[in-house]
Amino acid sequence: MSEKRVLILGIGNVLWADEGFGVRCVETLNQRYRFGENVKLMDGGTQGIYLVQHVQQADVLVVFDAIDYGLKPGTLKVVHDDDVPKFMGAKQMSLHQTGFQEVLAMSEFTGSYPSKLILIGCQPVELEDFGGSLRDIVKAQVDPALQIALDYLADFDVAPLSANEAPEALSPSELALKIYEEGRPSEEDACRLGDVRFMTTQEGNS
Repeated sequence: MSEKRVLILGIGNVLWADEGFGVRCVETLNQRYRFGENVKLMDGGTQGIYLVQHVQQADVLVVFDAIDYGLKPGTLKVVHDDDVPKFMGAKQMSLHQTGFQEVLAMSEFTGSYPSKLILIGCQPVELEDFGGSLRDIVKAQVDPALQIALDYLADFDVAPLSANEAPEALSPSELALKIYEEGRPSEEDACRLGDVRFMTTQEGNS
């Protein structure tokens, strides 16, 4: 089989709890493995239309994302090829999914569209938690999602090697999962119900 250009893409926003699932998947893959020069790992974040040129260059596209399938929270669902754009737009959780639909549409319009696509999505538990991380049952699906991707890539003779040295980060180190989680203050310290600078007692206002 001739060598194919492969793009492994994680999309989503790590700042909104489970919406960061896709990015955490590709981040973990990058930490554990090395691939040949024909394979590119990318933190797509919420870049939307700016991903077009990368998608256009790929023969095989693997996408990780948090998708609202209406299933039990933490459930993985795999979608292939022509069904991928349909599922990306079935029930959009955020603007990044609208943007990625446009990426696929523009790539197809220009005739530079991956011949094979796979979307590995996870049903989120919580999204409305700014600064929060993956919920436990979603985080537990990262490894199974990676295995699905690796099994899929094996059909194209793409086999990873273990990473023997520190990888080059795909995104700012401050957003790496461990640092991100450890850096979040407690609910009491963060005073998430309001800013203590503007919270006074009734006596203080009198």
